[in-house]
Amino acid sequence: MTLTLKPLHPVFVAEASGLDLRQPLCADDITALVAAMDRYAVLVFHDQPLSPQEQIRCAEQFGPLNPGLKQIGGQAQRLAEPALIDISNVDADGRPLARDAKKIISGLANQLWHSDSSFQSPAVSYSMLSAVRLPSWGGETEFSDLRAAWDALPERLKRQVESLEAEHFALHSRITILGDSSYTAAQQAALPPVVWPLCRLHPGSGRKSLFAGIHAQRILGMGLAEGRMLLHDLLEYATLPQFRWTHHWRVGDLVIWDNRCTLHRGRAYDLDEPRELRRTTNDEVARTDRAAA
Repeated sequence: MTLTLKPLHPVFVAEASGLDLRQPLCADDITALVAAMDRYAVLVFHDQPLSPQEQIRCAEQFGPLNPGLKQIGGQAQRLAEPALIDISNVDADGRPLARDAKKIISGLANQLWHSDSSFQSPAVSYSMLSAVRLPSWGGETEFSDLRAAWDALPERLKRQVESLEAEHFALHSRITILGDSSYTAAQQAALPPVVWPLCRLHPGSGRKSLFAGIHAQRILGMGLAEGRMLLHDLLEYATLPQFRWTHHWRVGDLVIWDNRCTLHRGRAYDLDEPRELRRTTNDEVARTDRAAA
């Protein structure tokens, strides 16, 4: 089988076919998929209904798996596999949770533009999201290309931000924006803030990207208010319509994206209807390590 790509967006999204992700990939297939990710940054596979174990095995071929916010603790985990991240609004019996449930409030942060685990260092690379159950309306996922956003950034702004760094904090959006004050001091300290340049070089494509996102809470060397206004402006610019693409989910879809050069957000849906997706996220590894996986 050979990886086949059909562009869905002229710049950064392609529909991928020709690989059965339920089976181990050979070295050539891994190399081809990585090259496709470097070219596009978002790949959409239809009709790949992966079991939890199959998704984990698939993702592990691209590096160690990152637990994300599970490191903070404080919430019961619905999925038996610790490597899987539960993107759902349902309880252990598969029924929609109450709207004021902690998991629902935390999950609303996924509707803000973000890059998975930008609050961690070393960096993460790919996320894989698999659709299991879907509501009757809404719940799409939007993506934005941070490389194209950087390329189109006015020269004045490029000069301003190219040497700046932003501090990213795991709970910034949940505490500051959503107003969830229930996180303990220990939970807040479990993932201390990390610093990333606002202009990052993508290791695969060699292109610069405008690394903005909702986890960024301040700019080093600037006053808090001034820095947050600049972060707001950059995030608004990075998600202009010309840099965006929307995925309308089908059960059995698997979407892979590169967190180092994209942002994404979920869209609103009826919280009284079940929506269940499963995510894995990879820690970034050296090219030689990945090729040998």
